[in-house]
Amino acid sequence: MEECKIKNLYNCEETIAKELIEKYTYPWEVLPEISEYILNLGEKLDKNIFEKRGENIWVAKTAKIAPTAYINGPAIIDEEAEIRHCAFIRGNAIVGKGAVVGNSTELKNVILFNKVQVPHYNYVGDSILGYKAHMGAGSITSNVKSDKKLVVIKNGTEKIETNRKKVGAMLGDNVEVGCGSVLNPGTIVGKNSNIYPLSSVRGVVPENSIYKNKNEIVERMEQ
Repeated sequence: MEECKIKNLYNCEETIAKELIEKYTYPWEVLPEISEYILNLGEKLDKNIFEKRGENIWVAKTAKIAPTAYINGPAIIDEEAEIRHCAFIRGNAIVGKGAVVGNSTELKNVILFNKVQVPHYNYVGDSILGYKAHMGAGSITSNVKSDKKLVVIKNGTEKIETNRKKVGAMLGDNVEVGCGSVLNPGTIVGKNSNIYPLSSVRGVVPENSIYKNKNEIVERMEQ
């Protein structure tokens, strides 16, 4: 599944996790390594740019953290990021430069590339969101199947076993997810694609596409 490979989803120059992500072929392979990577990288960060706040939490001095936000380590909040009122970062989270984590948004075991926006009532777990990806209000990544079986990445007749119980969504660069959408476990959305509001998405959405429903995925026309 070429469209699911890291090299076809992300510009890895747009994340502090570049060294980690480029070690792997598929993005879900990165998920078990996020915690250890943060712990190793955190101690090496430039102290002129980052400060350590609490246990295993590194926050850029230019980041804006609301006093009502909660951050549990290990976590790295990069430069100019904004963590808004009542955001809940449960741990194992990398928030990229200029990214926005908004009101009542919850993060867990994630990498948000630079300029990602999850600004309103989002849940993002066991997921990787590419450069400038945006999730509309109330859209979530579902990371566990209802039958609790291991997540399988499916694209038509093709399948890849992840051997993981928890896999959320892998969003390529510049993906737009409409309000109120649910990205089911193991969803892959190719770069520059749009998801209609109130969608329930599973499987692989090709890059440069508009997802209207499971039977109608059309090519995105350049304007």
